[in-house]
Parts: sequence; structure tokens; C-alpha cells
Amino acid sequence: MNSIKFSVIIPYKEPNSYLYECLTQMEKQSYKNYEIILLPDKKEKVINKKVKVVSTGVMGPGGKRDIGARNARGEIFAFIDDDAYPDNNWLRNTLKHFENPAVAAVCGPGVTPPADDIFQQASGWVNSLWIGSGGAGSFCFIPKKKRYVDDYPSMNFLVRKKDFVKAGGFDTHFWPGEDTKFCHDLVYGLKKKILYDPKVLVYHHRRELFPGHFKQISRYAIHRGHFARILPETSFRLGYLIPTFFVIFLISGVFLSLYDKNFLYLYLTVISIYSILLIWSVVTVIIKSKSYLVGIFTGIGIFLTHILYGILFPYGFFKKSLKQ
Repeated sequence: MNSIKFSVIIPYKEPNSYLYECLTQMEKQSYKNYEIILLPDKKEKVINKKVKVVSTGVMGPGGKRDIGARNARGEIFAFIDDDAYPDNNWLRNTLKHFENPAVAAVCGPGVTPPADDIFQQASGWVNSLWIGSGGAGSFCFIPKKKRYVDDYPSMNFLVRKKDFVKAGGFDTHFWPGEDTKFCHDLVYGLKKKILYDPKVLVYHHRRELFPGHFKQISRYAIHRGHFARILPETSFRLGYLIPTFFVIFLISGVFLSLYDKNFLYLYLTVISIYSILLIWSVVTVIIKSKSYLVGIFTGIGIFLTHILYGILFPYGFFKKSLKQ
């Protein structure tokens, strides 16, 4: 298996401190048979002999990854974001899984780096907790048990070259969501498997609460809503629908409670249960992070994420098409 060559493909707009961190950590990989393909908007100098730089012009990350794939020499494409960096055994821990010909791709969690500030930490906790991540699954953000999945973000995604080509690469019409479409094509088109392994680990810097996190969530909600209509196998799921049901219940319940005393009791019961779960999450974060601020910001972030996602999901569902 040491003969297998990886092509690590990193799309980005322009050089940044996170990118340099990623490249520094790549040098510590225990598995050495790899190349790195950088995909900036504008032409840059080659950093070292393992790095190939291909300027792409201004385009979405899906299009950049496709260009990286066409320039790759490896048998396995290892996709990682420029604001993430890998564990030292990131590549080595995938090798045994690719011995199974039914497995087209391997993925793993993107854990919040310990050096992130309190607003990034809070954003990470919103994603990592079951009550916050919902349909996305907390296993995307913290290590959980090994499993097969049919949808996974490309911030930590490794796939065989031949299966990538057969699936047609990324659909550049979508961003975000190009990875959801690609996973759908692998699993439901090629009938291949995607294996999640908690040991295939990267550290992924978070968007800060509150502006960055909510801008990202807005895009995800609209695209997930649209995919719920056009790709129901992976996106029309209860976890993605609950925030919308919650928003409808939250607003309509105020008015219905004025006319029906029994509904008022139901309304207060549901709100109480939700509040208890939210408080439990805040306390959990405070204990684990040892920070009252991170816990409080996480609680606020979870509630506002539910509201924003719940509103925008149906908006995406009923849109006839989406622009990148």
C-alpha cells in the first residue's frame, strides 16, 4: 500500500495564514507518498517540490477541485479546505479502507482547533452538539463511531481517482452543496460506499459567531432546502425539516394559544422541553470548554441557527434553481 500516491487538493482565493498552517502540518504526515495541488485565483510561486500551483481564475471551490483533479497524478484525491489542517496520520489512516473495492471514498471529522477564539469555539460547539447539528450529524465535527454515509462535506474527503472520474467530478452549479451532489452521484449513481472513520482526522477552523457563522448557515439552509426537493435520498430527512417545523410552531403557537387553552399547555410544554435541552447544552459546553462565555454564546448560537435555518430551508425548497 505504500506505493499508492495521494494528491492533496486545496482550493482557495489567495494565500492566508490558515493555508500556511495547513502546508506546515502536511510536512509532518507519517505517509510521505503524496503531492499537493494548490488552486488560487491568481498565479503564485511554487513553495516546494511537493507542491504544484495551478491558478484557476475566480470560481467556486467545486470548479477549482475539478481543475486540481485534472492536474493530479495520484491514485487517490485528498480534498481539504485551506482553513483546515490534517492530523499527522491523516493519509496513512485511510489506506486500509481503500483495499475494499466497494469503498470509493473515505472521510472523517473536522474538529475545532484548540487555538480558535471563543467565537469560533462557540460556532464549533453549535455544529458539534446533537441539538445544534441536527440533520448534518455531529459526527462531521467531532469523532464518532465508524459508519457508512451518503453525504459528507469536502473539507475532509478522500476519493479514488477512477471513481471521481466516473461520477463526473463536482457539479459546479452548486456552492455550497457541490459535495452533497457528488456524494449522491457516488452512492446512488455508481452504487459505491463512503466510509466515515474518526481516525481520518483534520482540524477545521470555524466561522466566528455571529456574522460569519450565520452567513454560512444561510447558504447551507437554502441549498439543503433545494436539495430536499431535487435529491430527496440524502436531503429530505427529518433532521433537516425539524427547524422549519419548530419556527412554524413557535410563531403559530402564540396565536393558537390565545384561542385554545389546551394548545397553550402543549405550547408551553414544548417550549419548556426545548429550553431544558438548550440549557443542558450550555452547561455541557461550559464544563467541557471551561468557559462561561463559550457556553452562553453557544446557547444563543443554537437558538438563532434554528430560527435562521428554519426560515430559509423552505425558501430553498421552493426555488426553481440556484445560482452559484
